[in-house]
Amino acid sequence: MSAISFSKFTASVIFSLSNSTSSPCSISSHFSSLYPSLLRNFPSCSQSLSRSSPGKLHFRFHIPSCSSKSSEAEEEDEKEKEEESSSPDDEWLKKLPEKKKPLYSHSLPCIEAWLRSLGFHQSTEDRAVWLVEKHEWHAQLSLDVTDLYIRYLKTGPGNLEKDMERRFSYALSREDIENAVLGGP
Repeated sequence: MSAISFSKFTASVIFSLSNSTSSPCSISSHFSSLYPSLLRNFPSCSQSLSRSSPGKLHFRFHIPSCSSKSSEAEEEDEKEKEEESSSPDDEWLKKLPEKKKPLYSHSLPCIEAWLRSLGFHQSTEDRAVWLVEKHEWHAQLSLDVTDLYIRYLKTGPGNLEKDMERRFSYALSREDIENAVLGGP
């Protein structure tokens, strides 16, 4: 029976030997036949064989660097990760209708991606509520069945004496709603 353990720079393989007379050379060749991909992936690794206790033999090799990839391959992997981690919003933003089109012609995922691009974040309590904190004001936007509501909060920066609410029909264009909402109270 064998066990493999890895740390950042060293891998150990422990063989439990039923026959304690096995030679280190036979164990080394046994390891090479069992795990050829490890040795192939790390051709410059140094190998050592030691007997830790009767019936157990450690085969240890040192990996000179923690990555077998070239820096170009690593950069390529990072670019792929960035593309994968690019938010799904990017796809929905590409699907946005023209900004002159009424908001009712936009799909919900497109509207959500658009709101995120404007700096809004979705409330955890109510998915129809979106919050934004600008330097001059804080607001809560609600996507109602018939209208979009924006409430500028007196608790945010600015000199509001009370919360101010505005209502916009989904028949207005995305551009008009964006300008009105981001214009502030």
